[in-house]
Amino acid sequence: MALAPGLAICFFIYYQDKHDPEPKKLLIISFLLGVASILPAMLATKGIKYFFNIDHTNDAPDLDQLYYAFMAVALSEETAKFLVLRLYAYPKKEFDEPFDGITYSVMVSMGFATIENFLYLYYDQGLSTGIHRMFTAIPGHASFAVVMGYYVGLSKFSHKNYPQWIGLFAAIFLHGLYDACLFLRHYPVMVIIALLIVAISIFYSFKAIRLHQHNSPFNKRDSI
Repeated sequence: MALAPGLAICFFIYYQDKHDPEPKKLLIISFLLGVASILPAMLATKGIKYFFNIDHTNDAPDLDQLYYAFMAVALSEETAKFLVLRLYAYPKKEFDEPFDGITYSVMVSMGFATIENFLYLYYDQGLSTGIHRMFTAIPGHASFAVVMGYYVGLSKFSHKNYPQWIGLFAAIFLHGLYDACLFLRHYPVMVIIALLIVAISIFYSFKAIRLHQHNSPFNKRDSI
């Protein structure tokens, strides 16, 4: 249950890279680096929580829950994944089309989400947690990664010079908004909003995938 959702999304994205698939070795390394990135993310989360004295108990004020969602969790996790994408995958010669930003970003993110899944299931030991994350958190991580990777791909190949931080900030915003809805605990309204955020993110992820597929320099069919 912890491993299957992330791997399924990895395979899905791999087969969406129809025109110039990436070397499997680089994808596996990206996935494993995503797994490793959870350590600095966790340390950063704890550091921010301590430095800003953020209360994240069940009865914490709403403002603290918002700080924790955006500053401690979303900022730490998405930045850790972005750094792996930017420092490892981005400079590779195999990163030779905009779609590769999505591919590598998702591999890193699914590595992160998979080890996070193992940790949640190990400590919670609950079937309901695994099912909940399978249909919400994992697709959420993937869709945030697609958004990040879309803009990173544009930044490398577009003549308009899209700043890479657009993708990072967009992922942080979506991730923080999703977590904030859950942390605020105003059920059931906030849970419904969180699910809508994931659904909208997935919708735009598919749109981003189609755009990069169509605009690939290796897409000979659409360029004729």
